[in-house]
Amino acid sequence: MKRLRARLVALRYMLATAWPIVLISAIGLVVAYQFVSPEPPRHITIFTGSETGAYYGYAQRYAKLLAARGITLDVRTSAGSEENLSRLEKGEGEVAFVQGGTAPPAGDDDGAGSLLSLGSVAYEPVWVFYHGTQRIDRLHQLANRRVAVGEDGSGIRGLALQLLEANDISPASPNLLPIAGLTAAEALQQGQIDAAFIVAAQEAPVVQVMLRSPGLRVVSLSQAEAYLRRFPFLSKVLLPRGVVDLVRDVPPRDTWLLATTANVVVRSDLHPALVSLLLQAMTEVNGKGGFFQRAGEFPAYRDHTFQLSKDAERYYKSGPPFLQVYLPFWLAVMVERLFVMVLPLLMLSLPLLKFAPAIYSWRVRSKIFRYYGDLKFLENDLRHHYDPTRHKEYVEHLDRIDEGASLLNIPLAFSDLLYTLREHINLVREELRRLDASRDEGDE
Repeated sequence: MKRLRARLVALRYMLATAWPIVLISAIGLVVAYQFVSPEPPRHITIFTGSETGAYYGYAQRYAKLLAARGITLDVRTSAGSEENLSRLEKGEGEVAFVQGGTAPPAGDDDGAGSLLSLGSVAYEPVWVFYHGTQRIDRLHQLANRRVAVGEDGSGIRGLALQLLEANDISPASPNLLPIAGLTAAEALQQGQIDAAFIVAAQEAPVVQVMLRSPGLRVVSLSQAEAYLRRFPFLSKVLLPRGVVDLVRDVPPRDTWLLATTANVVVRSDLHPALVSLLLQAMTEVNGKGGFFQRAGEFPAYRDHTFQLSKDAERYYKSGPPFLQVYLPFWLAVMVERLFVMVLPLLMLSLPLLKFAPAIYSWRVRSKIFRYYGDLKFLENDLRHHYDPTRHKEYVEHLDRIDEGASLLNIPLAFSDLLYTLREHINLVREELRRLDASRDEGDE
């Protein structure tokens, strides 16, 4: 029982010492939690284009990769880039493919806008197919001709109208028809239109059909370099002679095309962990070599229409987060969140724990020092102001000090201080007796 009582006493002192540390640590934990990102959602939505387009194919492959990490990517079709941007801004989804040149470039002050870029994933050649024997190498030659420029709300239409307007062809011209894809190819083959703008990868079915259709040609732009100066989001790519069909020599000559980029745009509030996960999927799907691109060329920040996400910028500089490389996605996210909370807590707790033994010792010693203060006051009173008539008062005062010290509960480790105090009490008691004996001798 005595051992148990001693341990309880020690525990009481430890708790009395620990509660300020616990309180400060708890406050630090609450403050640190304010900087912890919430857990990422398990379901996000991406807007693409038509089901026959490259965007839809990319998104389907992204969805498989994200599903392996426990994230559901809902792939939704749309009329094109303009609709994608509108739906993103309305909050109907988190991610979208956007064709370069669809929106005006963001200014330097727009970095905190609602939409951010994760980078470009592929070149999208601007194919201008035409029917006829007369060679066309300038878009101005399409004036007064029936031209398919894509459906309303599509990125193709917006880009085609920009290029034609730069060649003094009015976007309001009745000759610019809202026809796109295989419908435009069929109309061009049947002579219902004279030319068609197609923005798609070389392997797209509509491009393959038109490249192999007798009588159809591709405009090789003699002014391609000039367009790059006027439209910074464009690039120039080469379609080498015979690359489509070596036997039939298609195309019959080197053909210079303009190319925009397919860009992945996200809402600025998309969780950083999902940004990293999307970029990893983009790297795996779009990082390989292709018809117009080298291996490792994409993803990259090519189109500056939207500000690059800070998380994407870190990814391009340093790669995926360390923990996501070696741990399952959700475990990595949990460890990252805990790290943000635990690190400041450790930084705060270590100094407190360093001083905890000193605080503990001070709290125990302070109990004894209070009796020393009372004892010292009594001793000074006896030495300098001893009054024989107050002898009984002195004895009672000393007895109270002795009784209080005897009842004092302190940890066993500090028992030597208690016994030392009681020895000093006896010394003062002896001094009191000596003074009383001196008084009696004087009376005799």
